[in-house]
Amino acid sequence: MRRLGVVGLVSLDRVDGGIPRLGGAPVYAARTLRLVGAPAVVATKLADEDRPRLAALGVPVAARSAGRTIGFRIENDGDRRHMEIDQLGEPWTEEDARGWLARELADADWVHAGALTRSDFPAETLAVLARGRVLSLDGQALVRRPAVGELTLDADYDPEVLRHVDVLKLARTELDALGLELVEGSLSTLGVREVVVTLGGAGAVVYADGLAEHVPTIPLDGIDPTGAGDSWITAYAVHRRRRHSPVSAARLANGATSALLGRWPGR
Repeated sequence: MRRLGVVGLVSLDRVDGGIPRLGGAPVYAARTLRLVGAPAVVATKLADEDRPRLAALGVPVAARSAGRTIGFRIENDGDRRHMEIDQLGEPWTEEDARGWLARELADADWVHAGALTRSDFPAETLAVLARGRVLSLDGQALVRRPAVGELTLDADYDPEVLRHVDVLKLARTELDALGLELVEGSLSTLGVREVVVTLGGAGAVVYADGLAEHVPTIPLDGIDPTGAGDSWITAYAVHRRRRHSPVSAARLANGATSALLGRWPGR
């Protein structure tokens, strides 16, 4: 049976002064996969002392030891948020992709690379992950500078990264950091055939087959949005694999994300 693969670093997130909790694409993807009931494999790297906490995710996770777990400090103020990197994680190497990840992802026909910073997935690693499958990438891999301290966004990414990407997921702030607009002519300059831009309570814009379409959603007020983007792209990938069109998959991803935002602990 073919499966969806999700690869990314687990993070330790201190949100609004709370105690550190697990975050990152593997965590929010796992919660989404439990909701939508899709076959998947989740792979991550983190420090040994944090690995026992993965059992709480409720889905099988392939984990390998890393010298450190990436850490974030997040403060929400209405629609604005301030983020700092407390500690950087370890990048995904070409050796990872050719070795243990190749074994874990052997039956994956779609892999989502859930980057947290620009250093997570070098172009050579993505090239290996993309062979024989659809590859989606989180736009944090393009714009988030990998440096301890206040999180800063810029467009200083390696263009070779996008050569291997079939679906690119961007948040509105990431689109702005790239100097792009929500129109076909601007999104097409990325050279990626399918681009999805999440807009929070305003839904998403899907660019595919040369056209961009807005897919609205029902806004939720007073909800911590941490992890919403990871949830959205996971649900989107699940429904694209089920042969939904990009717009249909976006509508279903909007619904799944709205449902999950009201269920997660600490919301």
